[in-house]
Amino acid sequence: MEQPYTSETSFEKCNYTVKPLDKGEYEKCTFAHCNFSTGNISDIVFIDCVFDTCEMSNAKMDNTNFRDASFKNCKMLGMHFENCNQFVLSVAFDNCELDHSSFFKVKLKKTNFLNSRLHEVDFTECDLTGALFENCDMQRACFSKTNLEKTDFRTSYNYSFDPELNRLKKTLFSASGALGLLEKYDIIIK
Repeated sequence: MEQPYTSETSFEKCNYTVKPLDKGEYEKCTFAHCNFSTGNISDIVFIDCVFDTCEMSNAKMDNTNFRDASFKNCKMLGMHFENCNQFVLSVAFDNCELDHSSFFKVKLKKTNFLNSRLHEVDFTECDLTGALFENCDMQRACFSKTNLEKTDFRTSYNYSFDPELNRLKKTLFSASGALGLLEKYDIIIK
């Protein structure tokens, strides 16, 4: 059975915790002030969609397909992006709260994380080649076996990871931010 296709439609103030979003394909749609929290958006395709000021915390995303999806001003706590369909996964985040979310083994080349809070986010074995972390609070974010080649951390803060456990080449840091790379040595810099 073919799933429905919806294009260039705006959804505003919808509560998908009460009535789930219909499964199907959504292209160039805008979801504004919608509540997906603890809901189920599994097996739904979002192409070139914008999520603006949405509550999405702990939403179930098994096989969800995000292609050129952008999230602005969204609360997205505890999201498991590794459960999404990884084929052509493409997302961008601006002014979002992503605390406790997971991108375990996800390919996020050239992904933009702008003005976002990423406390305790799991980037283990993630490919962040060429990603931009602009003005992000990355307190206790986890990086292990992560590809950080050409990743830009220059304006972000509170990150700390072991350079020996990650792949760094032409990775960009500010002088003050680079101190987070020395944390494991328990040294004092004055």
